[in-house]
Amino acid sequence: MTELSRVSTGIDGLDEILRGGLVAGRSYLLRGEPGAGKSILGLHFLTAGVDAGETSLYINLEEPTAQVRDNAESLNFDVSGIEFLDLSPSSEFFAEDQSYSVFESSEVEQTPMAKRITERVTELQPDRVFLDPVTQFRYLTSDEYQFRKQIISFLRYLKENDATVLFTSQWSETTPDDDLQFLADGVIELSQSEHGRTLEVPKLRGSDKQGGTHSLTISADGIDVYPVLVPGDHTATFESDVLKSGVANLDSLLDGGLEQGTVTVVSGPTGVGKTTTGSLFMTQAAAQGERSVIYMFEENESTFRHRSEAIGIPVSEMVEEGTLAIEEIEPLEFSPEKFASMVRKEVEQRDTSVVMLDGIKGYTLSIQGDEKELIRKLHALGRYLKNMGVTVIFLDEVASVSGEFRPTESGISYLADNILFLRYAEMGSEIGKVVGVLKKRVGTYERTLRPFNIGADGITVGDPLSNVDDLLSGSPSLDPGREE
Repeated sequence: MTELSRVSTGIDGLDEILRGGLVAGRSYLLRGEPGAGKSILGLHFLTAGVDAGETSLYINLEEPTAQVRDNAESLNFDVSGIEFLDLSPSSEFFAEDQSYSVFESSEVEQTPMAKRITERVTELQPDRVFLDPVTQFRYLTSDEYQFRKQIISFLRYLKENDATVLFTSQWSETTPDDDLQFLADGVIELSQSEHGRTLEVPKLRGSDKQGGTHSLTISADGIDVYPVLVPGDHTATFESDVLKSGVANLDSLLDGGLEQGTVTVVSGPTGVGKTTTGSLFMTQAAAQGERSVIYMFEENESTFRHRSEAIGIPVSEMVEEGTLAIEEIEPLEFSPEKFASMVRKEVEQRDTSVVMLDGIKGYTLSIQGDEKELIRKLHALGRYLKNMGVTVIFLDEVASVSGEFRPTESGISYLADNILFLRYAEMGSEIGKVVGVLKKRVGTYERTLRPFNIGADGITVGDPLSNVDDLLSGSPSLDPGREE
């Protein structure tokens, strides 16, 4: 099969969804409500052409060129290399009560607009054409049949001149654009909702594409697109290794440590030591020259550094050496796709080998979207990281301090290869802590509970509590018939 020639849209994430970009020499409909970002995406498309040494033509039917340039400059686009054909109605059109019509390919010499387009296309021989918006033509024709016939002729004329065409529509319930979707070789849809902006590609004739609803953001630098994470599209070859905590008795519980390419959930109530426990594994990774990253949803970096260094975990030193990155995640600033893209950059561009999320509840509260859907996205992220050979640590806070034992609170135990739990327990009229392993898919693990403590010298894990029953109830009892 002949490989299709591709042209970049100027947006990396969108090119990834399109499996390399738009197929050259075809026409594409860009649809969405006002404010969805259609014109901005068109500017990315045209400036990418200029950067590639191509000729880009902007046919503006609604906004005058001066306004288009002003809007582009406010978003840091350099449009100096773009050619413009301004067909927007002028004030003289209203004052003089003039009118014009769109052409058929056989009638190019019969209307002023047709003549201006053909002259400009003949003169420039553009590689890329952005038409904004094509629905303006609808208001200039007598009926839907004429509109459809003339648009077909128009697009065919541009394609016969070897141009890749991107055109926009402004649709509504009263003015649908189903006919334009049928005519186009591809359709890109932009939408907005309470959970943020999204992008979909429901149609791409003659080419593969990545399906799904993808995330989109608009900033001072234009549009960024974050594709839905498909774990099966990403794999890496890696040698299986075991990451230790550096605390001998804790490693004994885990039959040596955490296997590379596995997901571990560290669960427990607030203040029990989940973050500190996870930090031990990152410290050991740093000692081997490997890089870790922690995404903090529930605590700020300064507090984390202070607590860690007070018990001998050299967080600042690790950050300075580049073996640890700390990322604070601001509430509702990220979609799950944007966050996954952030993690992918750490793994694929910085060779990060350990990823820790602190914690799962903070993720579901801070990331945009429905909670059930977010857990599904978190599962996809975990699968991706496993495929890439990354050791994953998810921290999960359970609500109960004592009473009925619950290994996890967020219903995510199915995500985990390993579950390491921390628990408060009353022992000898004092509140103590215990640690245990509930699940380990790879290898074996110790089925005992051990006392757990955090002090000035760091974490200590004691010998198995063999003579105490009902520890997980929070109210253990001593069995004098068994030795300590």
